[in-house]
Amino acid sequence: SFTIWPCPQVSTAVVEPYNCVLCVHSLLEHTDVTTQLDNEAMYDICRRNLDIERPTYTNLNRLVAQVISSLTASLRFDGALNVDVTEFQTNLVPYPRIHFMLASYAPIISAEKAYHEQLSVAEITNSVFEPASMMIKCDPRHGKYMACCLMYRGDVVPKDVNASVATIKTKRTIQFVDWSPTGFKCG
Repeated sequence: SFTIWPCPQVSTAVVEPYNCVLCVHSLLEHTDVTTQLDNEAMYDICRRNLDIERPTYTNLNRLVAQVISSLTASLRFDGALNVDVTEFQTNLVPYPRIHFMLASYAPIISAEKAYHEQLSVAEITNSVFEPASMMIKCDPRHGKYMACCLMYRGDVVPKDVNASVATIKTKRTIQFVDWSPTGFKCG
C-alpha cells in the first residue's frame, strides 16, 4: 500500500491526525509492504526543488503520482534492471510487522532546470540518501537502514549502478543495522 500522512501546511480537516492513528492498526495487520509518504516532506520538496511558492494538493498529488509510477514502472516496461513488486517484500521486509518503507526520489527538478542539468548515476544515487529527497520528513543519517532498494529509470547501465553502490559501501555513506545483511537491491 501507499500511505500518505497529513501535515499542518495543507490540512483540510481537523480529523486528519485521528484518521492516521486509527489506520495504523489496519496497516500493521492487513498489508505486506507499506510505502510511506508525508505531505509535509512533499510540500517542502515542491517549494525547494520545483519553485512552487505555495503548493496545493494538485502539486502534491503530481509528485505522489511520479513516485508511485516510478516504483511500479517495472510492471509496465522492460529493462536490464527490472524489479518485480513482490521483491520489495522479499528483500526489504525482515519481519512481517516491520513492513513500513521510507521512499526517496531523485532528481526532483523543475522542467526549466531539467534541460540544463546533466546528472550522473553516482550523483543521483548519492542524492537519494539526502534528507531533502525523502518523501517522509526525517533524516535517516541519524539512524540505520535495515535494507535498501535502489530503482533507476531511463538510460542507466548496470555498470554505473554497481560502481555507485560500491562507492557508497566503501565510503560507508549509509549505515545498516548489525542484525541484517547489508545488501542493496538494485532495479
